[in-house]
Amino acid sequence: MTADSPPLPARAPLPVRGHGTVLDVVIPVHNEEDDLEACVRRLHAHLTATFPYGFRITVADNASTDRTPEVSAALDEAFDEVTAVRLEEKGRGRALHTVWSLSEAPVLAYMDVDLSTGLNAVLPLVAPLISGHSDLAIGTRLAGGSRVVRGPRREFISRAYNVLLRTGLAARFSDAQCGFKAVRKDVAERLLPLVEDTGWFFDTELLVLAERAGLRIHEVPVDWVDDPDSSVRIVRTAADDLRGVWRVGRALATGALPLDRLRRPFGDDPRDRAVPGVPRGLARQLLGFCVVGVLSTGFYLALYSLLRTATGPQTANAVALLLSALANTAANRRLTFGVRGRDRAVRHQAQGLVVFAIGLVLTSGSLAALHAAGGSPAHGPSHGPSHGAELAVLVTANLAATVLRFLLLRAWVFPAASATRNDR
Repeated sequence: MTADSPPLPARAPLPVRGHGTVLDVVIPVHNEEDDLEACVRRLHAHLTATFPYGFRITVADNASTDRTPEVSAALDEAFDEVTAVRLEEKGRGRALHTVWSLSEAPVLAYMDVDLSTGLNAVLPLVAPLISGHSDLAIGTRLAGGSRVVRGPRREFISRAYNVLLRTGLAARFSDAQCGFKAVRKDVAERLLPLVEDTGWFFDTELLVLAERAGLRIHEVPVDWVDDPDSSVRIVRTAADDLRGVWRVGRALATGALPLDRLRRPFGDDPRDRAVPGVPRGLARQLLGFCVVGVLSTGFYLALYSLLRTATGPQTANAVALLLSALANTAANRRLTFGVRGRDRAVRHQAQGLVVFAIGLVLTSGSLAALHAAGGSPAHGPSHGPSHGAELAVLVTANLAATVLRFLLLRAWVFPAASATRNDR
């Protein structure tokens, strides 16, 4: 994906009528001479009987050293819909990346060679991509309608991994490891250049980036039976996955990935139609600003209360407001206005400090007025208004400053981000 690539268009149904091959199912294998033939024959029979469009099964052999290449070649010869591809380097992710990049099918999928997932889920997996409803689709073993047979150790590892993704990468999809996924070709063309992993973390990274870019991931509950002879090395895979989580999390935190070019515009949802006098994107920015504001206000009040035990109200207010303002600007920069990376970060913080100064004038003036009315100097000992009265006045003053802060952030600090969102 080049720097001048246009954004993805709005979702639309795929033009599958008259298209020879609609679905390309990739089976990545490494030393699977015993299971490969039975897997391909079973999958081919199922797709022939149930799938209403043209399909292809691609056996992606990544550096097998047994008879897997011979078995793949024989299957390629036996079925018109089967293609054998040989890669000289190991890695499931490398195999998927290679075959998906070369395939011309509008829907790309993969499944593990053991076919642990029930094949009745193939059509429900692919249908939302063909209809234009979703960009990616995954099978999930953790949904309410799923039926799963596996040992407690595998169950614990799977659930622990998904908890790690939810906490470490804020992932919302339920099952990252199920070997049963599909993606639209137009989406894969944008996503694949951003995915670095070539092993087992490949599809997890693909899903995380897609979700962060705002693409829609459809989940299909599946029937799944554990393969007791699986060749996956759990400890080594877990270590690789942890490194992948750290790498992707760091890239997302620093804004190193151009995810904006993966965002789709909204379609014909009536809730997205322009309202006269209300700029598009304003509602989303207001929501983000409010969330950040609530959190930063709580942070500010906690700091003020802590500092107030050791210093006067004005000093406590100034220090607490300064620290919370820095955090508020950083959070609004990323979460509310979608500005990523370090470009102009210092300038944004400097402008945020000007906004902070306005808030300081309002809150300090309110505190001074309160203590003047109570007959106690603002910097003197705490014999005047109660601590609760101080907090109440500060909250009121901050609410007044909040409206002005949002307008200044939108129109002065982040005008380019606001304009970009308004054009979407």
